[in-house]
Amino acid sequence: MKEDISRLRDQLSSSKEIVIVTHRNPDGDAMGSSLALWNFLAKRGNAATVITPNDYPDFLAWLPGNGKVLKYDTDTIAASEKILKAGIIFCLDFNNLSRLEGLGSAILASKAWKVLVDHHPQPEPFADFAYHDTDSCSTAQLIFELISELGEKHLLDKDSAICLYTGIMTDTASFRFPSVQAKTHRIAAELIDLGMPHYLAHEQVYDTNTEERLKLLGFTLLEKMQVLREYNAACISLSESELKRYKFRKGDTEGLVNYPLSIKGMRLSAFFMERDGVIKVSLRSKGDFDVNKMARAHFNGGGHRNAAGGDLKLTLDEAVKKFLELLPGYRNELQK
Repeated sequence: MKEDISRLRDQLSSSKEIVIVTHRNPDGDAMGSSLALWNFLAKRGNAATVITPNDYPDFLAWLPGNGKVLKYDTDTIAASEKILKAGIIFCLDFNNLSRLEGLGSAILASKAWKVLVDHHPQPEPFADFAYHDTDSCSTAQLIFELISELGEKHLLDKDSAICLYTGIMTDTASFRFPSVQAKTHRIAAELIDLGMPHYLAHEQVYDTNTEERLKLLGFTLLEKMQVLREYNAACISLSESELKRYKFRKGDTEGLVNYPLSIKGMRLSAFFMERDGVIKVSLRSKGDFDVNKMARAHFNGGGHRNAAGGDLKLTLDEAVKKFLELLPGYRNELQK
């Protein structure tokens, strides 16, 4: 659903302060789209602040504007003051305020005009203006299209291009997912024309590792991956103690859930990670198997057809057991 863009243009023409928020544990699309929008708004003369619920992986710290971001869990007072003064709040890359944890309550209580820009299904109706398309591969792509519809694409520069390209690249696993459209590549080409060093984005995100991260990857694939060929599925689990053994840092398990899907015939991959007494669940699939439905039904989460996640307040063993017990009910779908 994309509303009349003139309503947004009228709001932006005022001198209102703007806040940009995204979901907890921000990924490349969340940070790329947020910082690109922040840079664009600065170019058009709008004062804006990016606020995240918590920290994000080090491999995103190179994005232009990163040093200006407020983290709600550690910068609560400063972030709350910005929200209180805001006339417009952009909500990027989430469909439900619960995905912001404590920050979500502050956004809900705000009297600011709220703008949703997102590509996840079934958005909660909290926004005054929605720019929403589930066919889009990423929120970063939607930000590019939104700026284009505003007729202000000329304000995009190299910094915005870096952020947008990184958002698109990470949410499509380097343009691999079925959600990638022909126009996605056309947009990427325009961003490269703006001076975006596409090779640098890939290097920063995918080819910059610590020794401990590579050892964690090797340990996980050798010792912790369970392949269930009768269901064309695989499962990985990591305990808090195992993460500590390899000096885990936020982002170290990024993309880990995708590895089992490279095994011939695999349709479903699940990753369970124990963090702070909660089990973080990541689900990925190939073809028509809908992990968004699985996440919504069983793992207190959601996402997209081929990529979703959730949380469980169980032990790690209980979470894995729950997944394994669900598989017989999905046997026919997974064997198609």
